Amino acid sequence: MEQGWAARKRRWGNRLALRAMRRAPAAKGFHAIPEPRTVGFFAKGRQLAAGNFLLHGHMVETLQPWDEEPPSQGFAAELHGMAWLDHMAATGDRAARLAAQGWVFDWIQRFGMGQGPGWEPDLTGRRVLRWLNHAMFLLAARDEAERAPFFAALGRQTAYLARRWHHADAGLPRFEALTGYLYAAFALEGMERHREDALTALERACREDIAADGGLSNRCPEDLLEVFTLLSWAMTALGEAEAEIPEALEDALARIAPCLRTLRHADGGLARFHGGGRGMEGRLENALAVAPVPIGPNRARAMGYARLEGGRCSVIVDASEPPRDAAATRAHASMLAFELTSNRRPLIVNSGSGVPFGPEWEKAGRATNSHSTLSIDGWSSARFGRPSRPEEGGAPLVEGPSLVTLHRTDERDGSSLLLSHDGYVATHGLTHVRALSLGEDGRVLLGEDTLAALEPAHKTTFEAALVKTKMRGISYALRFHLHPDVDASLDLGGSAVSAALPSGEIWVFRFDGPGRLSLEPSVYLEKGRLAPRPCQQIVVRAAILDDSSQINWTLAKAQDTPLAIRDIGRDDDLALPRDLFALD
Repeated sequence: MEQGWAARKRRWGNRLALRAMRRAPAAKGFHAIPEPRTVGFFAKGRQLAAGNFLLHGHMVETLQPWDEEPPSQGFAAELHGMAWLDHMAATGDRAARLAAQGWVFDWIQRFGMGQGPGWEPDLTGRRVLRWLNHAMFLLAARDEAERAPFFAALGRQTAYLARRWHHADAGLPRFEALTGYLYAAFALEGMERHREDALTALERACREDIAADGGLSNRCPEDLLEVFTLLSWAMTALGEAEAEIPEALEDALARIAPCLRTLRHADGGLARFHGGGRGMEGRLENALAVAPVPIGPNRARAMGYARLEGGRCSVIVDASEPPRDAAATRAHASMLAFELTSNRRPLIVNSGSGVPFGPEWEKAGRATNSHSTLSIDGWSSARFGRPSRPEEGGAPLVEGPSLVTLHRTDERDGSSLLLSHDGYVATHGLTHVRALSLGEDGRVLLGEDTLAALEPAHKTTFEAALVKTKMRGISYALRFHLHPDVDASLDLGGSAVSAALPSGEIWVFRFDGPGRLSLEPSVYLEKGRLAPRPCQQIVVRAAILDDSSQINWTLAKAQDTPLAIRDIGRDDDLALPRDLFALD
């Protein structure tokens, strides 16, 4: 009920702000046209110019996108946010320019006075940023009279952001709104009166929304990258305008940069946790290169994640409680899950965010079974509450762990982590304890997973749960999801799994303890595709009958070929997949 009232209040506030903005003065032109800073892909721009809109997991083929009924709210948000202009500008030919101009000026005519679904503060900020970044592209070959609606719409959107930026959700949505607001205030003639307010608001967000360790409250690595990129653009825009750069902005960038380096795998991609993907290719390296922050060593822990590294191997582990409050609607039940990347190749992954593929995939992707960790059959380590928007997913995580522990040991020959969480204590009386050790050369990862009832009260709960199984034992499984490019097979009579990477490396998984080893189907949920990608997962199934059960396992590199060494630095590894629109 409270969430519904807040949503209605926000909608009414937006309507009042939209009504007021219609009287806002138009921008008069540019003080200086901003340099394009966004990154797009040539191939995607060609597809868009041909009328193929692949947004939020849906493909719509049309040359009149505003005439189409959006297949989902997410599709509508991406369409009206206009980040797709990055790709069209990257293509840059006449066909792409004419198409982009037509769609933008058609949007102004249809929605520019406040109609339609594109009027949330974050979407408006995102749209303003793209219009300003690609102003030369959008205004080329148009006379002064033809440009007038563009500047009038920018004036209205700036006035709207001045009224509504503070109603954007904390984190990435708020920084999208504020960066668009700041850009408009400093780039556009006639918008100077907004400069002080935009600067003050950005300073406040940098202090309140960025934690001391540089993280965000929603613990999404990809969101953190986007915030870092936006703040880098803001600093550059202020420098070009010869404005004083707030100390809070510099401090925020200095805190975020080492956090991102900790969350970056050996191949340059981000760890995929809590709704985030690997990040657009090249975005992370470009952002770190552009931002004027010192380069330091990777941290051992950041934003609730722990990192192990050795040689050219990286392991990143979720070592904290899931996000709470507003961020709980995107949080994943991923406690103690890890990802492993060797050289330029991901090996162990999490399934990822299913949001682009509909509410069923959204919920499945957030469950513990979709992560490389231990799960009790039929249960996640945190449960799902009632969603506020059933048609879009968004159920909050509830009844998750109240205690997650981490102890780290660093020695000359490697590093180790000892972690635990109590997410199954309330339901089964069991604590999950996971130990991980990575050698200095990055060739062997040792693991030990234990389920145990640690206290008398926990044992009572465990015994009651055991009775419900008619004393057959509580079934659980260890899961290690493999990247779709990994070719895996059962070896040694079913006692080991060999996993071959495209580079030629071969890793071998073995385990010791109760249980049965198998290779099972899985999925890799990746943004920018029409459907989930099929892959495999290593699964060890067992049952706990006493008050503790332990499985030891190893993941070791058995073959390292010259091809793996040649892979390092290859540009074609960063190219878009050829089967961008295919399932397999």
